[in-house]
Formats: sequence, structure tokens, C-alpha cells
Amino acid sequence: MSEGGREGRMLGIVERARAKRPRFRDERVTMAHGAGGKSSQALVEGLLAPAFDSPAMAELGDAGRLDVEGLGLAMTSDSFVVRPIRFPGGSIGELAVNGTVNDLAVSGARPLALTVSLVLEEGLEAAALRAEVAAIAAAAEAAGVEVLGGDTKVVERGRCERMYVCTTGLGRIDRRASLATGAIRPGDRVLVSGPIGAHGTAIMLARDELGLEADLRSDTRSLWPAADALLEAAGPGLRCMRDATRGGIASALNELARASEVGLAVEEAALPVPPEVAGAAELLGIDPAHVANEGVLVAFVAPELAAAALAALRAAPGCGAAAEIGEARAEPPGTVLVDTAFGGRRVMDMLAGDPLPRIC
Repeated sequence: MSEGGREGRMLGIVERARAKRPRFRDERVTMAHGAGGKSSQALVEGLLAPAFDSPAMAELGDAGRLDVEGLGLAMTSDSFVVRPIRFPGGSIGELAVNGTVNDLAVSGARPLALTVSLVLEEGLEAAALRAEVAAIAAAAEAAGVEVLGGDTKVVERGRCERMYVCTTGLGRIDRRASLATGAIRPGDRVLVSGPIGAHGTAIMLARDELGLEADLRSDTRSLWPAADALLEAAGPGLRCMRDATRGGIASALNELARASEVGLAVEEAALPVPPEVAGAAELLGIDPAHVANEGVLVAFVAPELAAAALAALRAAPGCGAAAEIGEARAEPPGTVLVDTAFGGRRVMDMLAGDPLPRIC
């Protein structure tokens, strides 16, 4: 069989496998179910979405949308269990605000307000609690959102890791574009807002699990300025956005390729991977595209607007290294292919397993 024929046969197998709806068949919940990869997909699409059947759940975006007397609103909910709670570049409190704001932003909604609930472990130092409350307040102010309320619970020592933070966010839909996970068309360009993998790698280094030292900080930040810039530059030509958190950009791209039934072609050389992230990923034997981010989004833009959108994105705070990394194609649907630096081609699959637990 020729090389082209072998590749076509393998891609056909992948395409048929991905066309099947994921099922939740596991006997027990594992850490992998929270990692943002294949197990998470099976849990959400195979159990949760069918149980809570609604148009908003069918979209499976980062936030649910609803219309209240003509006012378009978006709502999202998240929980943060990062270990350690403070790390280079941020902390669990800042992360909770930015993560929630970002789910609204990439859904095309201007963030307005949050509720914040705290689960505290008995014995948590008061100084640590004060520091995280201050971090939440500062991050909310920086993101332009109000904290409207919340809840606090204390659990026995050993029942949680110092503290967990649960948030709900409310935003107003921006009408400059009509974003949808199934809106990507062949020819659309794929943009990424900045260097990938910094957050997950910074957490790993903070745990001193590899004995490495590197000047690397989490990328946690509000993505509304980036989303706002893209909405202004591309308008209706902005198809959809996704923040590349758990599972990294690989999971985000695969989810969107499946939802839109398009193929995605990514240039490996165009991926903005910091050397520290590349080195740590090499030691762990993982793909940097699977490493979590907390201040990076991927966006799909009509080809005629890609240059303007990229320029606008690079002018947004923290997005100076934004890059165009690929394009959407008609074939093979639901599959992300990477053209490697060595002239070959490989499938960029979703994350399997959980190489870096407790990262968000």
C-alpha cells in the first residue's frame, strides 16, 4: 500500500471513531475525568449533557446563553482546586476570577458579575485566607466585574486541600458577532492569543516534582480585552472562541473540530511554545499542546479578516505573541492534523489521562 493510501486508511479509522457519541462507561470516577481530555468528554457528553437536556447544554460551550425579555445573557459556573494555592504568577483566588470571566469572554459575553463560594479546610491559616480574599477582590476589580455574593463552608481537616473556590459568572452577550461552536467553515484561520503551556508548567515547577528551576509564571489573566479586540476587528467574521484551559489547545481544537465537522490543519512550527514549557514537556513525555493555560484563547476567523484580527489581538494586553497557527479544511472532519517541523504529519488528539492534576 502506498504512503498516501496508508494515511488515508488511518484517517478514515480515526474519523469513524470520532463520529460516535462518547459514552460514560467507567465504573468509578478517576482524576482523568477532571483533566479536560477524553475522559472528561465522555463524562460531559455521555452523562451530564443528556441528563440536563436543553438547547444551551447542546451547544456545549464555555457558558450557557439565555434571553430575558430581549436581553441576551450568558452564565457560567466553575470550581477551582489548584495545588498549591499560590504559585508563580498567581493564586487560587485570582485564578477563580479570571477563569470564570474568561468562560464568559470567549462565549462573546462582556463579564458583569460573579458570586464566589469558599470551601475552607479546618486549620487554614488566617493569613492565607486574607491573601486569597484580597486576590479575588483585586482580580475582580481588574476584570471590571462585581462580586455580588457567595457562600462559605468549613470542612474537617484533611477533607480538602486548604481551600477550594467555586464561582458563578454572569455576562451580557455582545452583538458584534454570533458565536457558535459549530460555526467554523473550511478556509477559516486559527489564531492563538499567546504562548501556550505556561500555567500547567508553572504549577508543576511550584510543586518541585521534576527538580527543575525556570523563570516561568502562570499566564492567568482576564481574556475579555482580547475577546473585545477580536469582536471589534472581525465582527461577524469571528466564528467562535475557546479558552484553552484543561487539556490545553489540543482539547480545545478537537472539541471545536468535532462540533463544526471540519478538519483542522495546524503548523507545528507556528505554535508559540516557550522553551521552558518545551523542556518540561519533553521530560514528562507529553505534548505542550496538552498543557493547561489560564490566559490563552483560540479563535476562528474568516480568512479575509484574519490579518486584521491578528493585529488587533497582538495589541491586546498580554497577547503580543499571538499567532496564526493553521486553518480549517473540509477533510477529514472532526480531526486535527499537525504538519510537523520535519515534513511529516500526525494527529493532534485530545489528552488521555491526567499528567498534571490539581492545576485549576
